[in-house]
Order: sequence, then structure tokens, then C-alpha cells
Amino acid sequence: MNWEQAVLFAIMGGVLALLLWGRWRYDVVAFGGLVLAVVLGVVERKHAFDGFGHPAVIVIALVLIVSRGLMQSGALEGLTRKLAAADLTLGMHILVMGAVGAFLSAFMNNVAALALLMPIDIQAAKRAKRSPALTLMPLSFATILGGMTTMIGTPPNIVVAQFRETALGAPYGMFDFSPVGVGVAVVGIAFIALAGWRLIPAARGRADMPKELGQIESYVMEVLVPASSPAIGRKFRELKKVAEESDVWLLALVRRGRREKRPAGADIRKGDILVIEGGPEGLEQFATALKLDLSKSRKHSALMADSLAMTEVVIPKDSRIVGRSSLDLRLLARRGVVVVGIARQGRRITGRIRQEKIRPGDLLLLMGPENGLEETVQWLGALPVERRTPTVVQRQKAWLAIGLFGLAISLAAVDLVYLPV
Repeated sequence: MNWEQAVLFAIMGGVLALLLWGRWRYDVVAFGGLVLAVVLGVVERKHAFDGFGHPAVIVIALVLIVSRGLMQSGALEGLTRKLAAADLTLGMHILVMGAVGAFLSAFMNNVAALALLMPIDIQAAKRAKRSPALTLMPLSFATILGGMTTMIGTPPNIVVAQFRETALGAPYGMFDFSPVGVGVAVVGIAFIALAGWRLIPAARGRADMPKELGQIESYVMEVLVPASSPAIGRKFRELKKVAEESDVWLLALVRRGRREKRPAGADIRKGDILVIEGGPEGLEQFATALKLDLSKSRKHSALMADSLAMTEVVIPKDSRIVGRSSLDLRLLARRGVVVVGIARQGRRITGRIRQEKIRPGDLLLLMGPENGLEETVQWLGALPVERRTPTVVQRQKAWLAIGLFGLAISLAAVDLVYLPV
């Protein structure tokens, strides 16, 4: 082993150790390793960034972007919602979820497919009153198996295909991996559904999901019924079945600014506002099922941003919104952010959300442009309950996303376009 080889292995070992440590971001660690290799002369300066333009890297990056786009468009929510509501035995649930996960990961990034299905799997576990530990690991294995069935399903397949093109002049096709990959995936998922889940340690199978500090159990939210909603013409009481499937409670019907006293027999109309209560995931699922708007101020330019997000915050006593409502503070006009839910310990909110006076200790669910939401939280003097900010689904773009993705896969499969294109 010469000096350059020793240095290269040392750098790779150091990078691996830092990645396992997890103190710094992966991209920072990787780029730092590249810079160190250039400084020590292991990599020539003129070739330092050649890898960023490699077709394999481009394809992997594009698959990640497309996967994110499909998730954000809501293109797959109809399917996943049915999976969450299905009443299946444990083995059948693992088989169905595993098959769906494998199919999605064949055309998406494995991690993206898993991230999409994990909340659905957890919700189904809650309904069945069993620990999600019994199904999350099988789901993870299923997405890995599904990724092996196509060229874009997993990064190693993409890299191998590009190196084959370099060596032989022609890469692997989109489905050249399928004859072997599909067989392995079918056998693997069948084993997981029939026997594999039984090998999970019993202690983990009995474990309940821990409740995070500050976890919000329930919100009260207003949702607008737009002209495109399938709820129009249906009785208020008929919507309760949809609400139950989403673990949401229908509290009231507001029409022309007034609460209906006896809403059960009322027909839902365009412009009505439904007052609902539930957790953040259930509220979003209910709104998706009936194509409801989380905010009636849809014409505001900030809320038409390409990337909307929601975040949960707690209001301390010195916050600027204490004693005032979101209307008083003109939160939408000033910051492009709207309060879509309020949780108050020991008391159910019965008034209009945007007219409700905020008190210290209230938990708010805020919606607004993703890139400015954190700044708004700081401006309010609020404290984020959780670091995550789940992205709000842009459902009106679902069919467009499905069509474009299907067209791209079809053209690449018949070699009409170069895959990175």
C-alpha cells in the first residue's frame, strides 16, 4: 500500500466515523472529506468536482426531487388513506403495506416511500390497538426489496447502470433488474408477512409509542367548503363517517358568519365553514378526503406559495399575541401566516378560531410559507413544540404530478429520452 492509498483509506475511515457519530450534517462531512483529499493531493484539483456532474449523481438527485414532489402533491393520499382505514389482520396488513411500499420504492427513493407510508402504518396500528414496532421494520424491509426491481429504485442500481455504460457502451434499461428483483421482492415480502414479523423481539412488540413532551392531543380547526368539494349537497351528519375514519370530530357548522343551531340535517353548501377537532394528521387527512381548504383566505399571495407548511407552537405569557386574536394582529396580512388550530388544556374552543383571544399556554397550529414560518414564530415570541414542520399537501396538483411522472418513466423505459433528462 502506497502513501496515497493509505491517506485515502484514512480519509474514508474518518468520514465514516463522523457519519456514525452524527454530530455534523452528512453533506458537510462528505464535502469536508473531499476538500481534505484535494489538499493532501489524493484528488487532483481539476477533477475535484467531476463527480457532481456524473449521470448517476444527477439521476439520484432527480429521483429524490420527484419523490418529494409526489409526496407534496398528495398524488398518493387516496391510496394511503384507504390503507389506514382497512381492518386487516397483522399478517395481511404487513403483506398489503409491504406490497404497496415495494411498488412505490420501485419508482421513488426508498427513504421517500418509507417516509410516506410510516405515518399511515402508525395510524393503522393505533386503530388496531397494537404496537407499531410489529409493522415498521417489515415495512422498511419491503421498501428495500422493492427498490431492487428497477434501475431508479435504489442508488446502487443507478451507479451500476452508469458504469456498465462506461465499460460496454450501453447502460442497463429501466426494467432490466426486474426479472431478478421482482422474484426476490415477492419471496422476501411473503416471508416477512408469514414468518419474519414473528422474529421481532417480544419486548419490542409489546412496547407502546412514547408520547413526546408537549405532544398535542387535539386541535380545533375551521375548514372552508370550496366549490370543488364532494361534501356539497351532503347532510352534515353524513360527514361524521368520514370524520370517524380520520379520528376527527365534527363540532359545528358556520354559515354566513353564524353558527347553525341544528346542523345535523343541514345540507352542506359552498362557502360553509366546518369546525372540527382532532390531531394534526387527522385534520389534514379529513381535509384531503373532502377537498376542504384549511384557510378561507386562499386568495392571499403568501398562501399560494409553492411550499406551505404547518408547525406547532406554545404561547408564553410575554408573546405579542397574548390577549389578541390573529385578526387583531393582522397575522395573515403581515406575515402570510394563518392560525388554523388552537388547543387549550382543560377547555374546548367553541368560538371562531381567528377571533379567539389567545392566552398564555395555548398551543397553536400555524400554516404559512415554509421558508418564512420559523421567522414568524420568532416574531410572535412563541416557542416551537416540535422541530418538525409537516408540509401541507398541494392536492390540486396531484393529477398533474402523476401524469408527468408516468410520462417520464414511460419515455425512459422505451429509451426515447436519456434518463437524466
